[in-house]
Amino acid sequence: MKLAILGTGLIVKEGALPALCQVPEIEVAAIFARPASREKAEKLQAEYSIPKVYTDYDALLADTAIDFVYVGLVNSVHYEYTKRALLAGKHVIVEKPFASTAREVQELRQLAIERGLYVFEAVTLLYLPNFTAIREALPKLGKIKSVVANYSQYSSRYDRYLQGEVLPAFDPERSGGALYDINIYNLNLIIGLFGAPQSVHYTANIGFNGIDTSGVVNMQYPEFFALAIGAKDSDSPGYAMIQGEKGYIRIDGNPNELRSFELRLRGSGVTSRYELNRYRHRMVHEFQEFAKIFAAKDFDRVKEGLAVSAAVLETAEAARRQAGIVFPVDGKSL
Repeated sequence: MKLAILGTGLIVKEGALPALCQVPEIEVAAIFARPASREKAEKLQAEYSIPKVYTDYDALLADTAIDFVYVGLVNSVHYEYTKRALLAGKHVIVEKPFASTAREVQELRQLAIERGLYVFEAVTLLYLPNFTAIREALPKLGKIKSVVANYSQYSSRYDRYLQGEVLPAFDPERSGGALYDINIYNLNLIIGLFGAPQSVHYTANIGFNGIDTSGVVNMQYPEFFALAIGAKDSDSPGYAMIQGEKGYIRIDGNPNELRSFELRLRGSGVTSRYELNRYRHRMVHEFQEFAKIFAAKDFDRVKEGLAVSAAVLETAEAARRQAGIVFPVDGKSL
């Protein structure tokens, strides 16, 4: 895999590039930035020995030495940059959230499948060994009765937001907000394990510009309920709890990392603890898995991942609209 990195923000500097150093199956062949951010791209080029810097996206897409692009840009442009890459015949890894609306996801999903192009949403937890082990352990719990996932982290940008400065993470123009930024991990965890819910209700704390700074998504399944709690305006230890008639699974730490989990069956008197992830950097496993799927030409896995992405965005969009949170793209998607 010869990969071009799009963006120079934190997810690229602290996430993708350090993780990719541990994945020899993927070669970082180029980095793209807006002309105003070229200097940032050149610094990353020097630090990571990246062969090329682009500020013209069309020129990058015309480069036959690149077969994948990684979209690490602001949420609101995920759809545009992914679509242009697919139309140019490139495979794509796109950061969460996949797009701003369910309609955009469905369009990209159909385009990728029609053209036989590999598209992965970079949701770290879905590719962690601990996630696989949790999914395999679920039948031991019997009938599931409740699921709760909490990812709450006081944002380094929230103080500036309180002073009236709106950065992308709190900007509806950029498809920001707690639901799409941080709670999206909880939705991926729950929907990745149990599929799409029957109904959705979102209760949110709304800021001065109409964006959600925290909130709770209440999802109803045929035999249980699930709560996804996400906050950028307050802190809490991250965790998730899956309760069944025969026992429970408790996940310790933020759901995007799934560092460890405990399994306890009713009446056993034994708590089993699992720490199966092999890397400290949470993004290494997903990049390894993308490379493995691509090398094996396992397009069924691509379709499976796209189905989860579609269900998550349908749920997130329904929750967002219910809370009255409006993105500029909404008018184009009706």
